[in-house]
Amino acid sequence: MRLVILETSDAVGLWAAKYVTKRINDFKPGPNKYFVLGLPTGSTPLSMYKHLIKFHQQGKVSFEYVKTFNMDEYVGLPRDHPESYHYYMFENFFKHINIDPKNVHILDGNAPDLVAECNKFEEKIKEAGGVELFIGGIGPDGHIAFNEPGSSLVSRTRVKTLAQDTLEANARFFDNDMSKVPRQALTVGVGTVMDAKEVMILITGAHKAFALYKAIEEGVNHMWTVSAFQQHPNTLMLCDEDATLELRVKTVKYFKCLMDVHMKLIDGM
Repeated sequence: MRLVILETSDAVGLWAAKYVTKRINDFKPGPNKYFVLGLPTGSTPLSMYKHLIKFHQQGKVSFEYVKTFNMDEYVGLPRDHPESYHYYMFENFFKHINIDPKNVHILDGNAPDLVAECNKFEEKIKEAGGVELFIGGIGPDGHIAFNEPGSSLVSRTRVKTLAQDTLEANARFFDNDMSKVPRQALTVGVGTVMDAKEVMILITGAHKAFALYKAIEEGVNHMWTVSAFQQHPNTLMLCDEDATLELRVKTVKYFKCLMDVHMKLIDGM
């Protein structure tokens, strides 16, 4: 596992955008060879999306031959609701780049058969050849996507009832009114993300520090689902200084000593 420690949350977003751009360009996608990208929502990746849009506008990266699969979506929210993840992705990213809408895949939380919708999503990932790079964020309780504490570490895309901590964290997006927060979501499973060729996890802020500690310094535990990625052969974690507050000093020093190696991952950017 690689842990890249950067000064600020915006530095995390910039580094992530540079890495995604380099991965796409090195892959050399074309009409018969699409780059498949897994994408998150939430506040953490906004900086990455902002920088990716800028790189696209500068001609540094094209999304013409990129297919995307988003991690999750609320159940019951209309697509045009400002807090739906469909709305989030198009407002914050897709409408600003040259991606074909037919290559965008987001779970439908209003599908008549939610289980069938989840199974279809898994099939579409397989048909696309699997995810090349899956990007995720985590909650303060260490969940990735909506794989709440206690989720199976081999879970697949499914309907998930959200934990109280998640409902409370998301209330700020719904006028701080808990009654407006959806109780269920569709989410990729931990196993779905583990199948990706590479996983990049973005962790920023002091409120995520204990989750990062659990992910890096303790063992694999289904109560902290992000810890599963200790066992992925190609995991890259990006964090800011605030997120390292619970790590041991020697852990931070160890990974900071590797920064020269890590910066080579974005050579040319």
